[in-house]
Amino acid sequence: MLSVPMISANASPMGWMLAIAAAAAYAVPAAASRRISQAGTRAALRLAWVLHALALAWGLLGELPRFGFAPALSMTAWLVLTVYAVEQQLFPQMRARLALSALGAVAVLTAALFPGTHLQVNASPWLPLHLALGIASYGLFAAAVVHAALMTRAEQHMRHGAGHDSGLPLLTLERLTFRFVAAGFVLLTATLAAGWLFGEQLYGKAWVWNHKSVFSLLSWLTFAVLLIGRVRFGWRGLIAVRMLYAGALLLLLAYAGSRFVLEVLLERAA
Repeated sequence: MLSVPMISANASPMGWMLAIAAAAAYAVPAAASRRISQAGTRAALRLAWVLHALALAWGLLGELPRFGFAPALSMTAWLVLTVYAVEQQLFPQMRARLALSALGAVAVLTAALFPGTHLQVNASPWLPLHLALGIASYGLFAAAVVHAALMTRAEQHMRHGAGHDSGLPLLTLERLTFRFVAAGFVLLTATLAAGWLFGEQLYGKAWVWNHKSVFSLLSWLTFAVLLIGRVRFGWRGLIAVRMLYAGALLLLLAYAGSRFVLEVLLERAA
């Protein structure tokens, strides 16, 4: 009962307005997909994408800049939607907008509910770059997970003799999935290397072996094994998808999971 006022007190009115507007725009394709044209659906998603970006920018650059697990997840969802928008230009037949609209709506509202902690004014000027690398890797791995889910669903439909509705050939989905994994792995490697080598300059303290560090390294190792197995042994199908899901889950626990415990569970306990 006491936790709701605490969350509401932390939320910015402008942030709430932008979040609700973005969620409403995201809801249009799902709620009225059969009553509006394809052009109207695309326009609603573009509007939602812009409002989502403004909500993120307000949280980071507004009167009281904040960041935490929910803004990180919201930014990840926004990056996935950005990837989808680009892919729509290359592969117009790709269809995943309903699921991604729901993801965007949930993410932007969650970030409004849990805006995170205040950013330190005296932080290193390189810290935003380090955070950007980490969030970008989150976004690329999340895009890989979305494509892997589409690939798995396509395989299941093919086994049952039915056509799949992702709009892309199975091999194309597979190639895109591993391209996102490879790109995300490069950025994750750069993020961990920066934290290891320049942790004191970035955070005022050297590398610390905590839950975040352990889960991050376990995630990095999982993706490394997956990519090596893909190149060396031709891993694909269920084993590759399961390893991708495992690595993504470990990465989610590394930052978002640890911050959720600190910002929500321990705050409520206090």
